[in-house]
Amino acid sequence: MLTGSCHCGAITIELPSAPETATSCNCSICRRLAGVWAYYAFGTVRVTGHPEHTQEYIHGDRTLRTLRCATCGCTTHWEPLDAKPGARHGVNLRNFDPKLLESVRVRRLDGADTWQYLD
Repeated sequence: MLTGSCHCGAITIELPSAPETATSCNCSICRRLAGVWAYYAFGTVRVTGHPEHTQEYIHGDRTLRTLRCATCGCTTHWEPLDAKPGARHGVNLRNFDPKLLESVRVRRLDGADTWQYLD
């Protein structure tokens, strides 16, 4: 397991495996959060301190909630509002040891316009 946390440690995240790739998106929310997202099947990531120490933000097409620590404000992950089979979970890799992020290929997604990868 790979473990990361928000700045104050109220939220911890355990990944089932290291991601092969991650995504840097320029959509209206991601460009402001500056998150680098790794995706996992919903239910395979262990998040402790949620929901008791998180605040949610639901936006756009209202299919997912972006979560942050209620104490330090770090954005930790996003999750689907309706966890149907095949749903994904996004984890902000910036909450992990920087070596993890250095070890994965980061793809740039044009979420602001075309929803196509730019690489």
